[in-house]
Amino acid sequence: MKITMVGTGSAFAKRFDNNNALIEVDEFRLLVDCGITLPRALHEMDIQFVDLDAVLISHIHGDHVGGLEELAFQMMFKFKRKPVLYLAQQLIKPLWENTLRGGLTQESLSRLEHFFIVKPLETGKQYELAPGLIVELIQTKHIIDKDSFSFLFNSRFFYSADMRFDGQLLQKLVDGGVETIYHDCQIETPAVVHAGLDELLTLPESIQKKLWLMHYGDGIDEYRGKTGSMRIVEQRKSYNV
Repeated sequence: MKITMVGTGSAFAKRFDNNNALIEVDEFRLLVDCGITLPRALHEMDIQFVDLDAVLISHIHGDHVGGLEELAFQMMFKFKRKPVLYLAQQLIKPLWENTLRGGLTQESLSRLEHFFIVKPLETGKQYELAPGLIVELIQTKHIIDKDSFSFLFNSRFFYSADMRFDGQLLQKLVDGGVETIYHDCQIETPAVVHAGLDELLTLPESIQKKLWLMHYGDGIDEYRGKTGSMRIVEQRKSYNV
């Protein structure tokens, strides 16, 4: 399984694109989140929306779903095909009612299903998205009273969406066989709705060695060499996990 971070930036980063990923297994391409900067970033990578096989959404903040309107319209009017959209059952209504409805609704097109092949997911279950690619949703804490989900791929690769520090969960994942963790990181303190670098540095070295930092701010260069045994994911670079 290969992962390329289309962007590695936090919601407010300007040097880096939104923290969205491209996961590839054989010829299957899965987009993980589709933020505001995603359409331009994909264009710069010479990738079109039609080249994607599916999109997986973690939660409904703009840096994770802000590009879905353009994706829907391009696929409908330019490529004449509905994109496949995977997301937690709990996110379907708020994604449409609170985020996409105002821009997408026109004439008889008035439901999320008019624009996407919607594939609802439940937590605690494994789903085979393609041969060699299995995902499990894990609900993680981010904003109070707003559902947010992180992803466990193939039982060995954990991808946090936006989540607060949860050392117990990370330990449980590693004990269960997780080999690689991509974790969002707020480098400035105090961290509120993301894990802070200072918090992640309290993790045992055995976990830090498995952990890669993403979703960081523009000042990340000041912290290079100061992240313990944790490494930094570089934007547009591909990694095998």
